[in-house]
Amino acid sequence: MGFYAVLPYLATHLGSGLGMAGWLVGLILGLRTFSQQGLFVVGGALTDRYGPRPVVLAGCALRIAGFGWLAVAGSTATVIAAVLLIGFAAALFSPAVESEAAREAVRHERDTGTPRAHVLALFSAAGQAGAFIGPLLGSLLLLLGGGFRAACLAGAVVFVGVLAGHARLMPHADPVRMMPRADPVRKRVRERGRDRTPASDTATRTAQRGRSSWRAVFTSRPFLLLCLAYSSYLVAYNQLYLSLPVEVERATGSEAALGWLFALSSLLVVVAQLPLTRWSAHRIAPRTALVTGLAVVAAGFAAVPLTPAGPGGLLPGATLVVLLTLGQMLLVPAARGLVPDLVEDRQLGLATGALSSVSGIAVLAGSAATGALLDAPAPVRWAVLAAVPLAGAALAFTLPAGRGGKDQETRAVAG
Repeated sequence: MGFYAVLPYLATHLGSGLGMAGWLVGLILGLRTFSQQGLFVVGGALTDRYGPRPVVLAGCALRIAGFGWLAVAGSTATVIAAVLLIGFAAALFSPAVESEAAREAVRHERDTGTPRAHVLALFSAAGQAGAFIGPLLGSLLLLLGGGFRAACLAGAVVFVGVLAGHARLMPHADPVRMMPRADPVRKRVRERGRDRTPASDTATRTAQRGRSSWRAVFTSRPFLLLCLAYSSYLVAYNQLYLSLPVEVERATGSEAALGWLFALSSLLVVVAQLPLTRWSAHRIAPRTALVTGLAVVAAGFAAVPLTPAGPGGLLPGATLVVLLTLGQMLLVPAARGLVPDLVEDRQLGLATGALSSVSGIAVLAGSAATGALLDAPAPVRWAVLAAVPLAGAALAFTLPAGRGGKDQETRAVAG
């Protein structure tokens, strides 16, 4: 809710409010995504090392500071600094939460036979319930004359509540116990009560394990292919903050309806995520869900220049939002569910962060280019944007099928 009260309106604030060029707006939005998604790997590694609680709390505190800074930033340099801080805050708390959700989903699947995608879909639906309210809150503040500054301060207040809630309710977790595949030699020594390893040796072994984890994650060909396929989705999803506002303003003369389109996206996830994931988890493999989702996202961009304007001129934008959201609901739980199959459990935080980091780098590389496309003819712009998730779907075809479909049902019955 705090995020979506601010970010949908950032592009207009930078362009109309601060007078920045389209390429610079695209670059700043790309920097925001890169500082978040691109640095997820840092948050993931810190989560594996220290456990989720301290990483989440630090991220929430930085998000509050970032929104407060963005509310008063007036120059290009201060805006970039505030946006980078906002993104890095999420790079801390998001991998911690997502890796724990994936770990618990796998544990729940092992204990009950319930496909892990169900838990991850519930995670997405719960987040979108807040995302449904956020754009409406931002629109209300703008209509009441509070402006972009009021939206930023509202986002900061929301994260004050998030920080207080985690500080009060989040359990203290020992990072060693989060990783059941600990060093067996060290485990036997500890069980015999003879752990007299010098602190320097312990630090050396910890560093060696860290380097080994990074090497194992970033040399895994299937995992890197998953990262690239997921990158194409995130580049496409970033257009909700760049191309969609331009389309809405072109069609209606203002961005007043933008909040309602974001609310439509969130409402679709809240209503349809669990039924859709329940259907796909029992009938198609995760790879198939990933490929299909990317193809649906591509169809959303291709449909924009082909869809009649309709009532209020919003039909093309609404078509894009609906298809992109449907594709997201298929592919995100599938992609996250594939990660535990491709890496070891003790590398899950790092891999979860790396999945988003590679995507963030791709968004940074593509945002300035897609910002420049805003001045291109509509058919060219939307065709190029549709080609990106199509390329990701082609890459996803080369991945392992993953655990799902009828095999999932067989294991559930056997359990």
